[in-house]
Amino acid sequence: MPLHLPKRDNMKCLIAPSILVTIFLVPALTLTNTSDSHPLDGSVGTQTIHVDTLRGVVSIQDNNVLSEWNGIVDYKNALWAAKLFSKMACVLAKIDPAAFPSMDDITQALGKQASGHYPPTRGLTYTVLPSRIKNLAQYGVPVKDLCRAVPAYFAQQQKEGTALAMDPDSCSELQLLSIMGLSICGEIPGL
Repeated sequence: MPLHLPKRDNMKCLIAPSILVTIFLVPALTLTNTSDSHPLDGSVGTQTIHVDTLRGVVSIQDNNVLSEWNGIVDYKNALWAAKLFSKMACVLAKIDPAAFPSMDDITQALGKQASGHYPPTRGLTYTVLPSRIKNLAQYGVPVKDLCRAVPAYFAQQQKEGTALAMDPDSCSELQLLSIMGLSICGEIPGL
């Protein structure tokens, strides 16, 4: 003989899980993804930034016709990568948490960013190392997907105040909103 519960008890069984989903899942989903586009000052193009707090990844698409690049900042692996279209190469580097903006810094800058020009508050210089990275999979799916079909190289952050003994024309300048300027310097082997 099947057991039949009154309809009222069935509703109670459905209400409790619904309340839990509303309390815990909905706020998490609203904080997971933040995305915004900003015009680039002084050139034709925009920069689109997508913050995925759940995965700990910030994606950047900069379609400036003078220096187009796409990038990933992977906070869980303390790594950033930039695909430089002018060089048809990818550059990866470790994040120095003391110098690099946090995910919260980027999210706050997205909320405050206006269309005007703001000089970078910080700038870092990296030198490309000559050996090519052979296995991108070890750096995670976002980096592997970004750098697919182009050679990838590591870059080493230069200490602040050290003079670079290289041609300044070998540097690619990248801007991350108004909060970070990156210089990637050195010749990329084979190009």
